[in-house]
Amino acid sequence: MEKENLSFMDKLNELLMKDWTFILLVMGAAASIFAGTYLYISHGTGAFNEVSIVAMLQGGMETGDYSAAAGFAAGFLIARILEGPLVGLLDIGGSLMTGVGIGIPGLLLSMGWDFPLSNFFVALLFGAIVGVVIGGVIIAIRKLVPSGVAVGGTGIMMGAGNASGRYLAPMIVICAASYNVYAGIGAIIGSAIFYKWGKEMTGGAILGAMIMGAIFIP
Repeated sequence: MEKENLSFMDKLNELLMKDWTFILLVMGAAASIFAGTYLYISHGTGAFNEVSIVAMLQGGMETGDYSAAAGFAAGFLIARILEGPLVGLLDIGGSLMTGVGIGIPGLLLSMGWDFPLSNFFVALLFGAIVGVVIGGVIIAIRKLVPSGVAVGGTGIMMGAGNASGRYLAPMIVICAASYNVYAGIGAIIGSAIFYKWGKEMTGGAILGAMIMGAIFIP
């Protein structure tokens, strides 16, 4: 099929499957997550992680000992980077939210390098650089491994990405609608779009609720 005869969805899918698109997506996610950690350190809110994981960073902020955050979370990051190219799945929770959001800040603060977390824009830039490195390493590993070793194309798991995750979409829509009508509408629209794309509706519900909420909720 010639490129000029491709539909919009075919062109979009072709774009999303490019190596540099994956790197850009990881860069954006890492930048947001690292900047969110800066907001948590500075203002007490904004971290993209579970309460139990953030508690490791909070413990370091209170005691000055960041070994738990640095060791546990950074270990997750390394394991997920090595795992991603082989299984065809990048776990955002383990690699980015935990590794970039908690592990790297814990490691930097344990060494007294607080400049990357000195202000929001520096944190955003530093996170973007980290994301480019992570995305580049994953793509490089995929290129270097022998043919047939990789199981599938590298994807991105958002939230509960296992088989049970598909049943979370209706619950997310209900919760979003209970919180705010605009968030509920966004969750419904996002779910419908992802369903049309043949993607997991859970991710669409989350993104739709976040986008509509950011626009219409004061």
